[in-house]
Amino acid sequence: MFDLARGGSTGELAANVDAGLPVNLTNGKGDTLLILAAYHDHPETVAALLARGADHGRANDRGQTALAAAVFRRNPATVDALLAAGADPDAGGPSAAETAAFFGLPEMAARLRGA
Repeated sequence: MFDLARGGSTGELAANVDAGLPVNLTNGKGDTLLILAAYHDHPETVAALLARGADHGRANDRGQTALAAAVFRRNPATVDALLAAGADPDAGGPSAAETAAFFGLPEMAARLRGA
């Protein structure tokens, strides 16, 4: 399932969640399906998981959220989807806002401020 999230196999992953797979399933590092989809820039998969109740505020074992992952990878569509769902730019450690500042990503910082 984690490979489906990484690969952006939205239909197959959504069908598995609809069939009972926990939408907030985590791997051994605490990465959720949502975090992996966000990190690998699959906004359609992110949207499908959010629509099925994925917890956008959940952090992995390193304190990273899906929004911080999307900011780090400079994925504007994914960032926008997560913000529209209510993701907090200041959640996690480092947070999405801290990630944008640390890596000098003014376009991402502006998106976060506009939320």
